[in-house]
Amino acid sequence: MVKREKRRILQLLALFITITFLFSACLQEPGNRGGKTDAIDPYYIIGSEENREALSNLFMLLAGEPSWGREQFTIIREIANNYIRQKEYPRLINFLTARVNRYPEDPYNTYYLFMAAYGYMQEEAYPAAALYFDLIIKNYPDLTVLGESIHLACLNQLITLVDNPEQRVWYYEELISRFSDSIDLGAAYFLLAQAYERIGEWNGAIKAYTQYLPYMSSNVPGFPNADTYAKQMVDFNKSPKNWTFDSLGSLVNAIKTALDSGSPGRLEQSRAKVNFFARSWEQEAADDSGMAEFNLSDFMRMSRIRYANELDAGSNANEAYLRTWGWSQYISTWYLYFRKIYFPLDPEIHGRWEWAGIYYGEKF
Repeated sequence: MVKREKRRILQLLALFITITFLFSACLQEPGNRGGKTDAIDPYYIIGSEENREALSNLFMLLAGEPSWGREQFTIIREIANNYIRQKEYPRLINFLTARVNRYPEDPYNTYYLFMAAYGYMQEEAYPAAALYFDLIIKNYPDLTVLGESIHLACLNQLITLVDNPEQRVWYYEELISRFSDSIDLGAAYFLLAQAYERIGEWNGAIKAYTQYLPYMSSNVPGFPNADTYAKQMVDFNKSPKNWTFDSLGSLVNAIKTALDSGSPGRLEQSRAKVNFFARSWEQEAADDSGMAEFNLSDFMRMSRIRYANELDAGSNANEAYLRTWGWSQYISTWYLYFRKIYFPLDPEIHGRWEWAGIYYGEKF
């Protein structure tokens, strides 16, 4: 994901630095301010004799122009392009950041800082690049270049470079509120919800998962089961949760008692009413085909269901399996699946246990 976004930013910047007249047409003519000039610093005159002469001429032109304006931008772009061709990224960064510091009111500073961030990306100094992308968004006005927003490009970079969840929440909220027509809203809502989860803001997470649902089947990088996860979180939040048990032991005892009595009704009371699954071991987790018209009484009729005395050896602190057999269908053996509930939004429910599903057939 980082490499793909990096290639995109490099391609965008290649367009930025090679087509001056198109860039200029996208921006309003800024007011010229006289009275200040840029002196030639030998540090910036590098390369072959021909290149040094070209840079000297460019800096002389720059010194002869007003403090800022379209002409100044054209010259600065040519100087920056020269450093990029020579892979002189430290000089590129120093030149542009010194320019911004000297003329803090220059309306093209957004672009200059964006190019400086590009230089840091080329140097693989990703934390420094992230600082500049963040600085641009929060302190400098947006510019549209060749139909592309610099702020949008910065945000797309930041969500790949920054792992801090509080910052990621802010970045995704900015993306959604400002650039909804230019992004995959489904992926943005889901990843916003994930960032909210990481900081423990569960109300925000549930709201974002709910907003994701109309965009199900979106391609969410790193989350192939995004649809299932979001739907389960939203459905569980809305449910009464009155089937949960305070411990695994009390849940298993209730199941065994219901099986001993042969009562589908008593067994049904212990089953989760949302997100319950019934599938073979080979089926994908998102495949709910086994849930169509699921009715326990259909499988207990004229049958005595037996169960293992102990839980399956594959059980652990968060999941457990109980082998049962004697069900009146072509697969007689079922493993009842129990899990500890993960739902920090409600401390009274979080950590309780539920009978969450059934696996058909012998366990592999």
